[in-house]
Amino acid sequence: MAVLLVLVLANVAARYLFRTGFLGQEELAIWLHLALIALAMPLAYRGPLSMRFDVLRRWLPASFATTFDIAADAVSVTAAFGLFNGALSSISAIGGVSPTLGLPEWIRFAFFVTGGLLLLVMLCCDRVLTGQIRGLFVSLVIAGLLYGSSKIATIDSDWPPSLFMALIAGFGLLVSAPLAHAFLAAACFAPFFGGALPEPALVSSAINGMSRFLLLSIPFFLLAGALLTVSGTAERLVTFAASLVGHRKGGLAQTVLLTSVIFSGASGSSVANAAFGASTFQPQLVRNGYPPAQAGAIIAASSVLDNVIPPSIAFLLLAAATNLSVGSLLTGGFFAGGLMALCLAIAISLSVKAGPSMQKASSRQRWSAARSAIPAFGLGIIVVAGIRFGIVTPTEAAALAAGLTLLLSFAARAEGSSIWSCFRQSALEAGAIGLLIGSAAPFAFLLAVDGVAASLTEIVHSFGSSPVLVLLMANLVLLVAGLVLDIGAAILLLGPILVPAAAAAGLDPIHFGVILVVNLMIHGLTPPLGMLIYVVSGVTSVPASQLFRAVLPYLAALFVSLFLLCLGTLIF
Repeated sequence: MAVLLVLVLANVAARYLFRTGFLGQEELAIWLHLALIALAMPLAYRGPLSMRFDVLRRWLPASFATTFDIAADAVSVTAAFGLFNGALSSISAIGGVSPTLGLPEWIRFAFFVTGGLLLLVMLCCDRVLTGQIRGLFVSLVIAGLLYGSSKIATIDSDWPPSLFMALIAGFGLLVSAPLAHAFLAAACFAPFFGGALPEPALVSSAINGMSRFLLLSIPFFLLAGALLTVSGTAERLVTFAASLVGHRKGGLAQTVLLTSVIFSGASGSSVANAAFGASTFQPQLVRNGYPPAQAGAIIAASSVLDNVIPPSIAFLLLAAATNLSVGSLLTGGFFAGGLMALCLAIAISLSVKAGPSMQKASSRQRWSAARSAIPAFGLGIIVVAGIRFGIVTPTEAAALAAGLTLLLSFAARAEGSSIWSCFRQSALEAGAIGLLIGSAAPFAFLLAVDGVAASLTEIVHSFGSSPVLVLLMANLVLLVAGLVLDIGAAILLLGPILVPAAAAAGLDPIHFGVILVVNLMIHGLTPPLGMLIYVVSGVTSVPASQLFRAVLPYLAALFVSLFLLCLGTLIF
């Protein structure tokens, strides 16, 4: 992560200070990003970064826990086998060298041979250390038998291979396997059901899906968000927000919302904001008379804005999947985020009974708070203005934001261990997101080969050429998909399908792209996945079931904002 940051910043400095650049810098950065994903993947096996769907496991009796662990481990072992064997087979078949680096192309695949092996080692070590050796043995046997049989036999069926792949991935999710592992394991079995590509080609598809320079902006935005807290800049944002709205009814809740709006301009990660808000604001909200569940619900709902207001990782994923303009999407995100914030502010005012949390700040206090928060505002200007006016690429803008927050951390004399933790945690998060992007690529390919994409497009078009009906149908598809798919996976799978269909119906693709992201981001608050709810629940220890009920007023406000966005798209 540190080498990547230095490499990108050095190239920006060389271009603007010396009017030159480093040959092969972009390709080297992509290769380093692949290495980061491969090495971070095993470390993200446990914890929230694994993105496990564990609702079914929580509902069932504790006696089923061992069975779920065995099944989930079998899925992860299969994914490790597939990565290792598929990448190894690709190494033996691929030739040539990088045109700019002069290095053999097989090195890219060697990263994932190592990653697959390390994932298997990590899983085995984890189970041995926790005394689950028998369950580990059963998982290895099951995975080995199923994986081996898929290489020596095929099944003839009238059903498309992508449907079997979806069923296998769904099974992996139900037994609480990591989301990316479920996708990878399903891809391994695609040839068994007549899939168009052999395993090495599917692994190659996954690696190529991760080999985009635009995706390097994700680790840098994550790093910038983490360093904001370490540098103390996040606290100054809170102080500034409180000086503006802390004196109003439900002032502390409105402060949480406004802080999320401002924080969005620097982090680009809803999960990061949810974790920050839950640890920072939850105790204060409860002490000021807010019920714990309502306090957590306000924090989770406000965190939705981070992936809508620029810089937005969700818009970067959509741009990578559909080739839409990043700058135009980010501009649209400003308007959409502002509308969502306004609807949430009204919902908070109507639902919160607590009075003001502080006295009205004087003009001098507000100006003082604003001056102290200027560095954070600068991040948003660097990112959005730099991209919109073509001064820097999205990846370079993200690197500049991360570099500025690093300087702020040094200026604040933050401990070296804290800065190191930010780099490590951001690298792990980036590795988990990168693996998810790669694991979705084979799925998207099979959907296209099997004609599923065309069929879905036909379904959307079956409502006629009316933009109203097409927009309605597309939103219904997104609402259903968001209930069962991770937000990133849904963008990568459905974006390339729905955006062209909407454009063919006469809808502006940028406006529709903004609606797509807003629609899917709302599902961070809906069961059964509800990632933001689970993040807040994990930090605050408030049961997720209580948070799902308490978030309903704010969920309704977000759906109102979605409706208004759709209405605006149709009118303008």
